[in-house]
Amino acid sequence: MAEAPSLFPVAEFEGRVGRLQTEMAERGIDALLLTTPADFFYVTGFLTRFWESPARPWFVVVPIAGTPIAVIPSIGAELMSRTWLRQVRTWDAPHPEDDGVSLLIDTLCGLVPETGRLGVPMGLETHLRMPLADFTRMAEGIVPREIVDGTATVQRVREIKSEAEIEKIRATCGVAGRAFARVPELAAQGRPLSEVFRAFQCAILEEGADWVSYVAGAAGADGYTDVISPAGPAPLEAGDVLMLDTGAVCDGYYCDFDRNYAVGPASAAVRTVQAALWEVTEEALAILKPGMLACDVHWILSDGLARRGVQPGAGRLGHGLGVSLTEWPSFTPLDRSELREGMVLTLEPGAWVAPGRMLVHEENLVLRAGGAELLSPRAPEQMPELPT
Repeated sequence: MAEAPSLFPVAEFEGRVGRLQTEMAERGIDALLLTTPADFFYVTGFLTRFWESPARPWFVVVPIAGTPIAVIPSIGAELMSRTWLRQVRTWDAPHPEDDGVSLLIDTLCGLVPETGRLGVPMGLETHLRMPLADFTRMAEGIVPREIVDGTATVQRVREIKSEAEIEKIRATCGVAGRAFARVPELAAQGRPLSEVFRAFQCAILEEGADWVSYVAGAAGADGYTDVISPAGPAPLEAGDVLMLDTGAVCDGYYCDFDRNYAVGPASAAVRTVQAALWEVTEEALAILKPGMLACDVHWILSDGLARRGVQPGAGRLGHGLGVSLTEWPSFTPLDRSELREGMVLTLEPGAWVAPGRMLVHEENLVLRAGGAELLSPRAPEQMPELPT
């Protein structure tokens, strides 16, 4: 059987690790311990759906100098051998009494001086993918080394995408865009929403996605009540607005955008909100530039909707995107993160059509020095109409 080619050249990973090490040096961190699928893939190129099994922890350690070391269950050794990493340490897992903890302690003690500091992501949008009891045992095993928060180190590097990463996301957006274009063939009055969801996911796979990590949406008269519910068996009815939102994945990179469809002619209220959402997105795309703050984008979108006589929706109005479905920053009034060239972002304004009825409009973009460049195929100005 032919060996799967690497998704990126070695230089791509060397550049990522080099940028992490620069951040580590600035923050006084001697090594990073990464445990989550997104961070693990970002550093190693190790791409698998096996993360769905919670039975085994996986570790990668990024030292202040040199190449990372993977400390992984032996079941992953063959796949890891196809990545750029050459330092791989394994144990037979799951091991009820010592599931890689001793091997991890030994690795860390060999890399981090006794007076050194180990960075572990601890902040917003992070989690620890190992048993807390094992983490405590590891922390005790590396004393007197100090464990510190490595969130900023990882996030400042991951949030700036290379051109190779941008092209992966663009390709994923193209796959989803082709699937969205097929929705009028898949959805019509009388078809249960659950069937539409399944058909849409099949279309995404047929158009080239590796998997469909996320599909949400809704349908209702003159809008929908929320944007995260699973599909129910109720059939589409004339006057409904159907929304589909997907996080399709190609080569480990996500898209995240939605599209709205009217079942039969849209009402005047829906057309008004649709126009406001489309126009305010155009306005934001024209204004966005590096140096703005995340809260500035929230204001641009919410103020633009209000100026058009439409009540903005609550919550965040966009976010980062990459090897996770949603990444930092968040477009909220409280997030003062600086937008930087090379960030891949979503614009996601939402507005109320009537009490309890909303529309949400989402696009994906990369922020260039001169402004925003769309990655998702632009939604049509007029809401597409499904057959009745």
